[in-house]
Amino acid sequence: MSEKISYESALTELQELVTELQGEAVSIDDLSAKAKRAAELIQYCREKLRHTDQELKGLFDQS
Repeated sequence: MSEKISYESALTELQELVTELQGEAVSIDDLSAKAKRAAELIQYCREKLRHTDQELKGLFDQS
């Protein structure tokens, strides 16, 4: 995922994709692309949370 987006934007987009996929409104032609994008967003959010967790631990370990 090369574009710079905020965690909140990624999470919102992911929630919208999940809603679309659950609603069965996605054509079979779009299913693969939407599933791939959802996987990218999940990975991005996980990395962002891990990075933030490490930063916070570093702040508290310094004291």
